[in-house]
Amino acid sequence: MTTYSLLIILGCGLVTWLPRVIPFILVRKFQLPNVVTQFLSYVPLCILTALFVQNLFVAKEGHFPDFNVEYCLATIPTVIVAFLTKNLMCIVVTGMCFMALIRYFMI
Repeated sequence: MTTYSLLIILGCGLVTWLPRVIPFILVRKFQLPNVVTQFLSYVPLCILTALFVQNLFVAKEGHFPDFNVEYCLATIPTVIVAFLTKNLMCIVVTGMCFMALIRYFMI
């Protein structure tokens, strides 16, 4: 590995790290209004929902999106566990286990 390559890797890491850390440093110094705090509490839910729904569909150019059958099947028990437990660890483990079982038996 050359010095140039190492500097490029370190620079890319710094550029990726800084925008993720600077907001936390700035927000710690002052109190946000309740309206902003309440709005920001929905951001993780919106991001997770967008990622989740994006994986349920398979896009084909010139056609309507199709359902990803594996993900849709794994979603059913995962949503049931989510409603029953409201525990993120249980939800994630359930989703992973059912996805593994579906892939094992469907292939």
